[in-house]
Amino acid sequence: MAGSMPASVAPKAQTAGSATNYTAPLAVLTTLFFMWGFLTCLNDIIIPHLKAVFSLNYAQAMLVQFAFFTAYFVMSLPSGRIVTRFGYKNGIIIGLGGAAVGCLLFYPAAGARSYALFLLALFVLASGITLLQVAANPFVAVLGKPETASSRLTLTQAFNSLGTTIAPQFGSFLILSTVVKSADELKLMTPAAVDAYRVAEASSVQVPYLGLAAALVVLAVAIAMFKLPKIEDVTPAVEAGGEAHASAWGYRHLVLGAVAIFVYVGGEVAIGSFLVNYFKEPNIGGLAEAAGAKYVSYYWGGAMIGRFIGTQTLRMYKPSRILSAHAIAAAVLVVLTMATTGNVAMWSILAVGLFNSIMFPTIFTLAIDGLGKHTSQGSGILCMAIVGGAIVPWLQGKLADAIGIHHGFIIPVLCYLYIAWYGAKGVAHTKPAAAA
Repeated sequence: MAGSMPASVAPKAQTAGSATNYTAPLAVLTTLFFMWGFLTCLNDIIIPHLKAVFSLNYAQAMLVQFAFFTAYFVMSLPSGRIVTRFGYKNGIIIGLGGAAVGCLLFYPAAGARSYALFLLALFVLASGITLLQVAANPFVAVLGKPETASSRLTLTQAFNSLGTTIAPQFGSFLILSTVVKSADELKLMTPAAVDAYRVAEASSVQVPYLGLAAALVVLAVAIAMFKLPKIEDVTPAVEAGGEAHASAWGYRHLVLGAVAIFVYVGGEVAIGSFLVNYFKEPNIGGLAEAAGAKYVSYYWGGAMIGRFIGTQTLRMYKPSRILSAHAIAAAVLVVLTMATTGNVAMWSILAVGLFNSIMFPTIFTLAIDGLGKHTSQGSGILCMAIVGGAIVPWLQGKLADAIGIHHGFIIPVLCYLYIAWYGAKGVAHTKPAAAA
């Protein structure tokens, strides 16, 4: 299969006995995918809340995603060293602890009404999630047959999308339930009423994140008590063709795949980040923030449905072709939302989630295919490329401030066109230049 990790270069899972039933450990790992999907998608709810609280423009509001996804770039390599030194299981536990600390930092940030402290909390939270990704993804790759790695990663990503589907409903009910008041409105209120409002506004963020911190700690304890199989890296004596590049950077399809991860994460996050404010526009939906947040679930829910479907289609058809087809469909839908208004514009942008579904796991497995002993380095490069979620939304925010939110979606269109090209041409492997 074009998108799978070659059996000869994949890590192996070592178990105490001869049995190879990985259902239980895979189920445990799936809970991690759910949790970090849930936590990541809450950013889409925090953004409009903080935009209103701090009277931010779109570019300033996108610093939420900038702080969050910059952690992937900064922390991917240190996370790899942590996993190497302490092991995959301990890496997961440390990652959960780090994410819990990030959630706890939302309490003083909301109490002090400090945007800078919110950004710090998001960075710490994302640092923990980065470590979770670095530690958990290899497990998914090895818990089963190598030729079904792409399909298996897509399945776990489906539960990641379940988290992103539930999070907007959770956030709209708890975080956006308190209507943010303007400075002029506060001036008309009594001091006691203002104090009560400030407490309610802070609590709308503090309580949910305290609960999430507690859930992460419980999950860390549960995983500490659970026996996961050990991972042993297997490096072949000679790679396919008898030649190899000096490092992962020598593989064209890996480097181009890193760019594809960068623009995919950037485009997906940019769309999700703008949906609540987009649906507030009178010519689009005219929806209040809490109502618009509920529609965000359809965007992430589409990705969940598409990933469950993708677990089968990726076994039946060439993954690179499916990737290109999905990217073209997504680009067409984004162009449609830019060219229309009302319900057509709303539902066309929401439908993009369905076609985002298989992109990340498919790009990931296509990009590391054939890397041999450089597979782990290639995986680290791909994780660093997730920083696209920091940069692309900010760029779209700058463009939205300049030309309006409606036509700022041209940036995701360009992202999807690149991904379509990568699936068609960029995945081709190149032979190393004479063994040097």
